[in-house]
Amino acid sequence: MSDPANVLRDFRPAQEFFVGIDSDGCIFDSMEIKHQECFAPCFIKHFHLQAASKYARETWAFVNLYSKDRGANRFPALARAVSLLGARAPVRARAVAMPDLAPLEQWMARESKLGNATLAAEVQRGNTGLAPIQVWSNAVNAAIEDMVHGVPPFPLVRECLERIHRNADAICISQTPSAALRREWAEHQVDAFVRLIAGQEMGTKTEHLRLAASGKYAPGKILMIGDAPGDFKAAKANGTLFFPINPGREEASWERLHSEALDRFFGGSYEGAYEAELVREFDACLPSSPPWL
Repeated sequence: MSDPANVLRDFRPAQEFFVGIDSDGCIFDSMEIKHQECFAPCFIKHFHLQAASKYARETWAFVNLYSKDRGANRFPALARAVSLLGARAPVRARAVAMPDLAPLEQWMARESKLGNATLAAEVQRGNTGLAPIQVWSNAVNAAIEDMVHGVPPFPLVRECLERIHRNADAICISQTPSAALRREWAEHQVDAFVRLIAGQEMGTKTEHLRLAASGKYAPGKILMIGDAPGDFKAAKANGTLFFPINPGREEASWERLHSEALDRFFGGSYEGAYEAELVREFDACLPSSPPWL
């Protein structure tokens, strides 16, 4: 089976600039509906957390929406949520059993492309400990396909994408499954503004940026746009610029990108004090520790 990441390795510049753009919570206001209505219910149902449903939902939302883990791949996010949930006093008092995620931890330690295809292949090879994770992940995908429709891009996204498309090679960089990304971008007719849609099957966001852009564009000509700390880490791991879509202030962020940040990026005055101030604001948006600690 060919490596899905080969399309990133084979990516060649057509323009002077490169822009990577996250999807959920960045382009689309879809994080809340996906996590509150799809991920959290499947988390409770498939891992038998009904006796602690209030705390399970709260913990899932903290990890995936309201903390510095926001935007993480679903499999590390699952491990983080279970770890936090199992340590909560009300959950321990109810003697709620946490799922055994040792097989998941072991798989994540050796697999860089954490996606449904690699998970299915691992289960097919006989790793039965991952079978419950596969059932859960498939249920999440089905719930999202059933539930998440008609969630448009944030205001000014289309105008920003049109300008980016005129001046840069743009790709979507995400940890969402590629099929869901293609469906959502096509539904709202914004897929024509990117040359490529890269999902979880192609590796981490850091790998996406490294394979598609690093060494192919001049310093200061690569920008990552995202709403999660993982987007920032991916950018800085590759020495690229970062523009934050601040959680809770998304409309204002897109307005700033539209009115000034793109001018600075394409004009060469983005790097330095301007970017540093944006990153300071972004870092203050999300806590590291949950409010119940």
